[in-house]
Amino acid sequence: MPYVKYLKCSKCGSKYHLSERPVMCSRKDLGRLDILYDYESISMALSKEDLFKRKFYVWRYFEFMPVSSEGSIVSLNEGGTPLIKAKRLAEALGLRNLYLKDETRNPTGSFKDRCMSVSVSMAIELGFEKAVIASSGNAAASLAAYGARAGLEVVAFVPHFTPLGKLAQLSLYGARVIRVKWVSSEDPTVLMMRTLAEEYGYYPSPSFGPFNPYQLEGSKTIAFEVAEQMNWGIPSQIFIPTGSASLLTGIYRGFRDLNRVGWINGYPMLVAVQSTGNAPFIRAWIEKQDPMNIRPWEKPPATIATGLEDTFPWDGDAGLRALYETNGYGLAVPDELIANAVKLLASYEGILAEPSGAAGLAGLMKAVEERIVDRDESIVVLVTGHGLKDPEFLLKIFPEPPLINPNIEEALAILKNYRCS
Repeated sequence: MPYVKYLKCSKCGSKYHLSERPVMCSRKDLGRLDILYDYESISMALSKEDLFKRKFYVWRYFEFMPVSSEGSIVSLNEGGTPLIKAKRLAEALGLRNLYLKDETRNPTGSFKDRCMSVSVSMAIELGFEKAVIASSGNAAASLAAYGARAGLEVVAFVPHFTPLGKLAQLSLYGARVIRVKWVSSEDPTVLMMRTLAEEYGYYPSPSFGPFNPYQLEGSKTIAFEVAEQMNWGIPSQIFIPTGSASLLTGIYRGFRDLNRVGWINGYPMLVAVQSTGNAPFIRAWIEKQDPMNIRPWEKPPATIATGLEDTFPWDGDAGLRALYETNGYGLAVPDELIANAVKLLASYEGILAEPSGAAGLAGLMKAVEERIVDRDESIVVLVTGHGLKDPEFLLKIFPEPPLINPNIEEALAILKNYRCS
């Protein structure tokens, strides 16, 4: 049995047990069901030494998960991503200890695979046969892949501006994909998802908390891995691309779990990064808004970081508390800086990231410029999604190579003044 005590609604305080098959609070007030674990029992059942005998992937940390049986696990070998010391990029930024957590290595190319592995495993355990998602693309592609693995029917509602690369990916996995026109501030895909879930019995599996409490447990394994890869130490700061604030919340909870079982002592400073074209969460942090009453962005998102286009941060209440409790902060960065971050990741470290995936680095670049980061601090940047998720963006920024005749003199003339970008 899992080491789950109960689930508690973040708004009304109602408690649920796994035997009740909870997914959303029955009061439908959009309160997230937060999972509370029996940490004393976990610490008795599992040690750091035990982990060395296990495969390095998400389910290495099974005791920290809500799944009851290993037989329910639906996996594509997600997680276990490298923590890369970025020497050349660090030198370019004037830093000494910069690390990149490369989530582009996951099966479908983004960190959402961690979330959907847990979510789909719970769908199977709870007896669902069909699932629905509202997503800008990455989470939908991930759900489609894991749904295919599990034999789960998947319906995906995506915004009309979702990049073609993501649409092709999730369609090939077998999802029923429906694009929805987004012409107001409210996300219309969420409305469609809620209707199928509440009126037609679909399992809601978005990558934000109020509609599914289980997916968030997958993202916390990033924190587990970072701590383990740093020999059970913690970095000074972690830069996190932020949309709904679910990833930010998951990272915090991962470090919280490790503190509660006594494997680490303390927290890194968490840094949330959004685009200036859609920054409701950063605005809430700057204005010290009530975590339970965050103001949505007043207009449709306008950013190249389409994976961060949540006009309302569904997990913003928990995300703000994560910043407060770790002495963290938020940064809004312009699209130009995000585009530059994409280029720097590729040209200095060989990592091809989509704009959303490179937003964390853009945040670090701004923090360096504003002298919020010290040269000798240990910094981790999450690179959350692969560049091939958004090939249309890449086509806009890559320099078209010169065309020559098969003549070495022509080639040498070009090489003399060649610039890659």
